[in-house]
Amino acid sequence: MRGLPARRIASTALCAALLVAAAGPAAVADPAREHTRAASRAPLPDADTLLAQVKSLSDLGGVLTPVTDLLNSALKADNGRLSADEATKLGTAVKDAIAKVTPTAPTTPVTPTTPVTPTAPALPTAPVPAGTLPALTRSGGDTVAAPADVIGDALAALQKAIDELIKAVTSGDAAEVATAVTNSVTSLVNTVAATLLGGKLPAPSLPSLPTAGLSS
Repeated sequence: MRGLPARRIASTALCAALLVAAAGPAAVADPAREHTRAASRAPLPDADTLLAQVKSLSDLGGVLTPVTDLLNSALKADNGRLSADEATKLGTAVKDAIAKVTPTAPTTPVTPTTPVTPTAPALPTAPVPAGTLPALTRSGGDTVAAPADVIGDALAALQKAIDELIKAVTSGDAAEVATAVTNSVTSLVNTVAATLLGGKLPAPSLPSLPTAGLSS
C-alpha cells in the first residue's frame, strides 16, 4: 500500500512539470512581440492635427442640435408662438452650446513699462475707414491684414439671431417669427461655413461641389 502514495506524488510532480513546460514559452518575454505591442500604441502621424479637426466637427454638432431643436419647435408651434418657459429652455440650451465653443482670446500678462523720453509729436495720419482691418507688419517689413476671428464672429452673429428669435416666438407675431427663423438659419449656415473654412479642415473632395472659397 506504500507504493500508492508514491505513485500519486510522482504523478503530481509529472503534471506540474508538464504545466511548467507548456507555460514556459508564453511566460518568457518575446522581444519581437513586445516591440509590436509598443508600436501599436504609438500615436498616428499628425494625430494632434486630426484630433483638432475632429473636435471642430464635434463642436459644430454640439451647436447644430440645440439650434435646430429651437427652429423646429418654432416652426411647428401655432403661429410660431412658444410659451416663455419653453422658449427660455430652448434658448438657454443654444446659449450654453455656443458658449462652450466660442474661442477666447489669450490673456497677455501686464508687465511694467520703462519710462521713455518724450519726443516730437508725430504727424497726424489719415483715419482708417470703418470695417478695415488694421495692418500687421512682419519681420521682413511686409504688411498683412490682421486675421479676422471668423468662427467667433459667426457664433456671435448666431447668438444675436437666436436672441431675436426668442423674442419673436414669445410675441405671437407670425411674420416676425418667420423673419427671425430665416435670419437664424442664415446665421447657422454662416457658422457651418466658418467652421469648415476657419477650422483648418480638409477641403471637400466631391467633384460636383463648387470649389470657390474653399481651400485645402
